[in-house]
Amino acid sequence: MDRIGDIALFLRVLDTGSISAAARSLDLSPALASQRLKRLEDALGVRLLHRTTRRLHPTPEGLRLAGEGRALVEALDGLAGSLRESGGQTVGGTLRVTMSASFGRQHISPRLPRFLAAHPGLQLSVHMSDEQVDLVREGFDLAIRIGDLDDSQLVGRRIAPNPRVLVASPDYLARRGTPLVPDDLTAHDCLILVGSRGRQDRWQLLDDTGSDSTVTVTGSLESNLGEVLRDAALAGAGVAMHATWHVADDLRAGRLVRVLPSHAPPVTGIHAVMPDRIFVPQRTRAFVAFLQSEFGVPQ
Repeated sequence: MDRIGDIALFLRVLDTGSISAAARSLDLSPALASQRLKRLEDALGVRLLHRTTRRLHPTPEGLRLAGEGRALVEALDGLAGSLRESGGQTVGGTLRVTMSASFGRQHISPRLPRFLAAHPGLQLSVHMSDEQVDLVREGFDLAIRIGDLDDSQLVGRRIAPNPRVLVASPDYLARRGTPLVPDDLTAHDCLILVGSRGRQDRWQLLDDTGSDSTVTVTGSLESNLGEVLRDAALAGAGVAMHATWHVADDLRAGRLVRVLPSHAPPVTGIHAVMPDRIFVPQRTRAFVAFLQSEFGVPQ
């Protein structure tokens, strides 16, 4: 088992690009991780890594071990998880998950204590950011992502639909007038999200019949963080496009109102995504099932 663990560590080093990053992801000290890699090389009688001051490069033997050893490690991990599940054992280990800061704080964070209470043997490490991170390189088991999925190297599980709306404050609309058709947005200050797909200043809107309109909008404020745009909309700075989960309380309280209520952006999704593996750890499957149950998506 130590040998398999050392191979898993070696694979994590390749995925993350450094011994220290791999050690952090596995809750090890860099010194211990280095010792274990040396132990693996001694046991196999080959050098697996070329170490330089800046980077680690796998040797030909290291590349072969990575190619053939990954399936072995994942198969064993999957088998162990299956045996624990069939034996009625609790989910264990450390689950490292990254998620959208706004959605995570607003809707997942309050649910985490209940998940941990159901799995007392589990450790949970939560990273919140609206930046899209590389799951493999950063050593995450799982990500919660908002919007369409475009990474074929990841496996997605739908958590919830993600309807969106256009909103503005009553004060802004009183000052600037209410848009009546999509093209009216070109005369308004629009609050623009800058995300992983770049500057999102082309707003696609569908009417009740499904007819499509695309409008290029402009404004004096843009941000990569939805909270900034929400704050600006509340302060009367312009029209914003938001997911309904982000502004539902503001709409109910009247702090924001819908703009062009007969037109809406296409519905996207909220997904749990994970590296494409033969076997998914039981802790990951348990968390995905929990979220699907919480948000009412059939498993």
